Parts: sequence; structure tokens; C-alpha cells
Amino acid sequence: MSPGKHFTEFASNVARGAGKPVTFALSIGVILIWAVTGPLFHYSDTWQLIINTGTTIVTFLMVFLIQNTQNRDGAAIQAKLDELIRVSAAQNRYIGIESLTEEELDELRRRCASRATAEPCETVDAAEAAEQRADAKARDAARRAGGMPHYPA
Repeated sequence: MSPGKHFTEFASNVARGAGKPVTFALSIGVILIWAVTGPLFHYSDTWQLIINTGTTIVTFLMVFLIQNTQNRDGAAIQAKLDELIRVSAAQNRYIGIESLTEEELDELRRRCASRATAEPCETVDAAEAAEQRADAKARDAARRAGGMPHYPA
């Protein structure tokens, strides 16, 4: 098994484990033990440093592990959605739109919302021209995003 596979498996297991109620309960337990030992150590700087250092290290490492898991989950979901779009009656122009700019995505959302509320016979030439331009940008973005196949207009 490659090192990348080991890290992926490790990150997934840690992320799953971190989200369990027992992990939260253990964390509360550690904090309570630390708090109860305060008088024993006279609330010293070392006593405070222990919890500060421990929580900082755990937080620092968890950020990277959880981000790795979320990146993989997001990519997997995107691939699944792209495949569903590709094999369904949905429009292939939506494949790869995650590479569009915020402005282009906002325009696409507005168009989708207006189509959802518009009467079936309402068509406007300007809107169709804007849609064709956005479709061309989406296709270009999909091609740039990672070898998506070329779908003609």
C-alpha cells in the first residue's frame, strides 16, 4: 500500500472517530481531569501550558486531517454528480461548473432560478444569447478543470 493510501485511510479514520459522541465525551473528561488537578498544581503556569499546548497540537493536526477528508469527499461527490449529469437527461453543460468564477456561478444560479419560475412559453433572445455565452464558458472551464471530454454546443 502506498504512503498516500496509508494517509488517506488514517485521515478518514481519524475524521470519523473525531465526530463520534464518545470522542466528545473523552475530550470533556480530559478537560475535567485537567481542571480538577488545578489546585494540586497550584494553578501554575506549567499546569496551564499543558492544556494550551495539548489543545493547540490537536487542533492544528485535526485541521489538516479533516480538510483532507473533506477535499476527497467533495471531489468524489462532484465526480458522482458529473456522471449523473452525463448519463441523464440533464444538461451536460453543467459538468465542470465548479471551476467557474463566483460571478459566472451567480449568473448561472439566476438563470436556473428564472427558468424554474418562468412560464414555459417565455423565451427572450437576449437571455438565450447570455445562456449560450455562459454555456461556452462552462464548457471551456470543464475542459480546463481536468480533461473533461469536449461536448459540442
